[in-house]
Amino acid sequence: MITHPHDASLVLFDPADVEADPAAHPLIGEYRADLRAVVEWARAYLCRPHPELGRLGPVCPYAQASLDRGAFRLAVQPGGGHTVESLSALLAPYRDWFLDLAPRRMPAARSTTILVLLPGMRDAREVIDAAQCALKDAYVGHGLMIGEFHDGPPDKAGLWNPGFRPLRSPVPMLVIRHMVPTDLPFLISEEAHLAAYRDLFGEQVPGHLRDLVAKS
Repeated sequence: MITHPHDASLVLFDPADVEADPAAHPLIGEYRADLRAVVEWARAYLCRPHPELGRLGPVCPYAQASLDRGAFRLAVQPGGGHTVESLSALLAPYRDWFLDLAPRRMPAARSTTILVLLPGMRDAREVIDAAQCALKDAYVGHGLMIGEFHDGPPDKAGLWNPGFRPLRSPVPMLVIRHMVPTDLPFLISEEAHLAAYRDLFGEQVPGHLRDLVAKS
């Protein structure tokens, strides 16, 4: 369990904390079922192959390493009445905290992820999708990605199977991680996003994505 250095209301849990004594933190006692559901979803879904994925390997290539290295962090922000604006403000401190916890120069930084769970959120699909879109510029500009997950699921197709919607989750959430070279397809449509990608990776573009750069 990690507490934000300047705001004691912001806490990050790891999977072991989820099974701790509920008295260790009120959020564990009240939201243990949601936290457990997300950890199990990560292990059983993100870390495994899926028949509709369209390629070999797990759904998320980085989730297992994140779990193995103790870099899989969970936050809980309950409440049902979020707007795009309030949710964007709620996520702001997590972005800067992520950069402090996992500066890109650190070898294990790529495995770090913060999952901000939003249990009990009303209109989760519409608000989370819109908030992710509103936040993306600021995150990409810092070399980060922010992803939306809920039971909709979000209407974003898999890269290898356009009929697959991979971002379904048991609890609505927004997820923060470092940008990686294979994120190019998610950034190609905006010049500012593509510029941020090039600043980080230059010519280090995976072979199967080089045509995208050539066309941009």
